[in-house]
Amino acid sequence: MQTLCRDCLNTPPPDAHICPTCNGTRLIHHQTLDQLTIAHIDCDAFYAAIAKRDNPELKDKPVLVGGGHRGVVSTACYIARLYGAHSAMPIFKALKACPDAIVVSPDYEKYQIAAAQIREKMRALTPLVQIVSIDEAYLDLSGTRKVNKAAPATILAQLALEIERDVGITVSIGLSANKFLAKTASELDKPRGFAALSAQEAPAFLAPHPPSFLHGVGPKHAAKLIRDGYRTIGDLQAAPQKELIARYGETGLWLSERAFGRDNRRVSPDSVRKSVSAETTFFANIHALDALEDELWRLSVKTADRSKAAGVEGVVVTLKLKSADFKTITRRVTLPGPTQLAQTIFRSARTLLAREATGRQFRLIGVGISALTPAAKTDAADLLDPNVKKRASAERAADIARAKFGKDAVKTGRTIRQEHARAARLAKDKSTKP
Repeated sequence: MQTLCRDCLNTPPPDAHICPTCNGTRLIHHQTLDQLTIAHIDCDAFYAAIAKRDNPELKDKPVLVGGGHRGVVSTACYIARLYGAHSAMPIFKALKACPDAIVVSPDYEKYQIAAAQIREKMRALTPLVQIVSIDEAYLDLSGTRKVNKAAPATILAQLALEIERDVGITVSIGLSANKFLAKTASELDKPRGFAALSAQEAPAFLAPHPPSFLHGVGPKHAAKLIRDGYRTIGDLQAAPQKELIARYGETGLWLSERAFGRDNRRVSPDSVRKSVSAETTFFANIHALDALEDELWRLSVKTADRSKAAGVEGVVVTLKLKSADFKTITRRVTLPGPTQLAQTIFRSARTLLAREATGRQFRLIGVGISALTPAAKTDAADLLDPNVKKRASAERAADIARAKFGKDAVKTGRTIRQEHARAARLAKDKSTKP
């Protein structure tokens, strides 16, 4: 048995419960601790943690990060989760579950800064860092012992301390022999956790858990597996692989492998994002096409700005709508060539929107681009739309002006009209108040 103190990074005796060096109690014990090299790092309630970091008054209070009463929870802090609030839950439902929760608006600029700081620290340890999302990543620390002058477990514990000190938030770490088990381990000791799980112990560890315990098996899939007689992962282990493949196709092979903790995927630093998008939930339902188009334009600009910042463009434009009864509608169109321009995104999505906005009430709209490639240096021409180059040049010029003189330096007629309409509504609301 090997032991590591996560507070002082010393190695207490295997049977220690308190570190004799620092009196710390955050000890991790594992038979093969110094042999495991694949890690999954996950920031704890990232958005909420940033909000609490920057406002100490929120430290011991339930916090929800999201957009308004009719929005969706992006992140619920761990206190709010105790009451049943969770991410992807409508704000109003989360507030019913946790009435004392404080709703905080997202601040993506702060998130990007914190994420960049964390990524810089991870890449200083190994070049094999695979970013999964803004708040989680995989690391392959194989062969880094000499360079880092310590075993991967020690280096990771030190990294967690540095993130707390320099970024002001906590992370949870899973350490194993492959990505699937590392991800599984990182969920075992949240928040501020560190768990190790070897390939040898994985089958016995996984066996008593329900199928939903496997990362990648959603609620509907888990329910079907249970109906089919696979009530535990042990049941999946006992089933012949051919049986699972016959029932579920490629998914059956995946289930057979993951049930035993097997995963041969490499940590790939070259993994790229699959899409860029933006969406919003309305304060009140909208059915009018012109009002929906106004929202679509604003989101097209936001999507374009994000894709330009990321240096990517996409050939598929996707429109997302959610009706008043919470039914989601997704429509896509493939363009003649990739784009990152707001005008092109808007025009393509507006055609899709016109087919759906026939009087139905909507509570959410979103737009995005996918099938991404690195952005080209010049904008492509379109024989079917001879004015596309002119619009592209105008948008690029506006981008330069906004970067130099501020975001309000150049505005489209649609944006100005939206601002005037918004100001008129606010004035009307004030005049009707007693």
